[in-house]
Amino acid sequence: MRLCERCVLKLRKGKIMQQDMEKRIQKLMDKGVVVLDPRQTYIGPEVDPDRIYAGSVLFPGCRLTGERTLIGTEAQIGMEGPAVIHNSVIGGRAEVSSGYLSDATLLPKAKAGANSHFRAGTLLEEYASTAHCVGLKQSILMYSVTLGSLINFCDVLISGGSSRKEHTEVGSGFIHFNFTPWGKNGDKATPSLVGNVTEGVFLDQKRIFLGGLSGMVGPSTVGFGAMTPAGQVIRHSVAESTMHAETGVSIDRSWSFSGAAFSKKRFKQIYQKNAEFLTQLYALKEWYLQIRLRRSLLQEDQELSLVLSGAVETLRLCMKERIERYNSLAAEWSLPVMEESLEDRDGSAAELSVDWKPELAYDEWMRGLTGEEKQKLHEWILGTAEYFKNDIFSQKALDF
Repeated sequence: MRLCERCVLKLRKGKIMQQDMEKRIQKLMDKGVVVLDPRQTYIGPEVDPDRIYAGSVLFPGCRLTGERTLIGTEAQIGMEGPAVIHNSVIGGRAEVSSGYLSDATLLPKAKAGANSHFRAGTLLEEYASTAHCVGLKQSILMYSVTLGSLINFCDVLISGGSSRKEHTEVGSGFIHFNFTPWGKNGDKATPSLVGNVTEGVFLDQKRIFLGGLSGMVGPSTVGFGAMTPAGQVIRHSVAESTMHAETGVSIDRSWSFSGAAFSKKRFKQIYQKNAEFLTQLYALKEWYLQIRLRRSLLQEDQELSLVLSGAVETLRLCMKERIERYNSLAAEWSLPVMEESLEDRDGSAAELSVDWKPELAYDEWMRGLTGEEKQKLHEWILGTAEYFKNDIFSQKALDF
C-alpha cells in the first residue's frame, strides 16, 4: 500500500527531527554529560548545550526543554523516575529524583524528591530538600530547609536554622492555604513568612518546626524558634520561640461570596503583610546581586554565577507576582494599589570592607565571618530592606 504524499512528508520530517535530537544528545555525551539511555532521553532544540555541564547525569526518561534550562556539574536528573526540566536552573550536584520542574531554580546541592511538581517562582538554596510528592509555586526554601512528603506550598518563604543538622523542617501532609473566596475574583494576596531573610541569611537563627498533617492560612508569619504541633490549621501569626496550637472554629451562618466586605483596618493589615513579604524578597534579591554574585565572580566560577543569576530571575518573578496579586485585590475593592515599577528596583552597589575568601564555599564563608564583618553585613541588609520598605509606604496613594 502506497502512502499519500502528506504522510511521506510527515515521516521524513519526523526522521529528520529524530536525527537532529540524536546529534544533540551525542554532542552532550561527547563533552562528558552522562546520558544513560539516549533512546529514552529528549533534549529540545532550543536547549543551549553550553548550559548542560560535563559530569551531569541524565537518567532514562529525562526531558529537557526551554532556553533557560541549565544542568550543573554532577547534577543528577531522574534517579527515581521520569523527570521533565523546563526553563529551570539546576545547580551543580543538585538532584531531581523525578517529576516536573518549570521556571524553577535549585542552587548547588539542593534536592527535589520523587514526583516533585515545582512551578514558576520556586527557589531552593543549598541543601534545601523535599521528600516525595511535594508541590511548590512562588515559594522559597532557604539554606537547608527540609520539607516532608505530600506537601503543597504556594506563596511562602521559609528560613531558619544554622546547619544541615539544625535546620527548619515542615512535617508531611502540610498545606499553605493561599486563596480566600472574597468578592468576585477571590484573594491571593496571601504570602506567608516563616522566618525571614534579613536574619535568616546569616545561618545563625533558631530552627522552626511546623508539625505535619496541618495547614496555614496566609498571610501569616512564624518566628524563629517556633514550633507548631501536628494536626491543626494555623490561622494566626506565631511569635518567636513559641509553641503554638489552635482549635477549630465552629461556624454555621448565612453566606454570600459577593456580600463579603473588607474593613479598612483589615485591608491595611493585608497591605502591611504584603509589603513586608515584598521587602524580604527585595532584600534577598539584593543579597544575591551584591554579595553572592560578587563572591562567585571572585571565585571565577562562571557556572555558579549563571545559577545565582537564575535565582535573581526567580526572585524578580516572585516580586512581580506579589505586586500583581495585591493589586488585583485592591482594584476589586477600589483601594490603593502598589506601583508596578517596584519589581524593577535595584539598590546601589554595596561598599563593604569584608574578607570575601573566594576559596571557601558559601556556607563556610558565612560561618567564618568575624563579629565585625557580620555586623557590617547585617547593617547593610537591614538598611537595604528599610530603603525598599520606605519606598513602598511613601506612595501618596496609600491612604487608608
